[in-house]
Amino acid sequence: MEVKDSNGNPLTEGDSVTITKDLKVKGMAQALKRGTVVKNIRLTNSPAEIEGRAGGSMLVIKTEFVKKA
Repeated sequence: MEVKDSNGNPLTEGDSVTITKDLKVKGMAQALKRGTVVKNIRLTNSPAEIEGRAGGSMLVIKTEFVKKA
């Protein structure tokens, strides 16, 4: 199972990614802004999702909204 970012680059455990679109997150006062870097990502069971810490919270982010930093 290979996880790829929005540009088709393979992602691995511990990579850093950049958010490509402003994302509204349930339970957070502010949206995650485009260009926010999420460091040290973790892969999930789904090839369409990754986990990472952004805005002080652990979030699951769809890979279609990130690119490898």
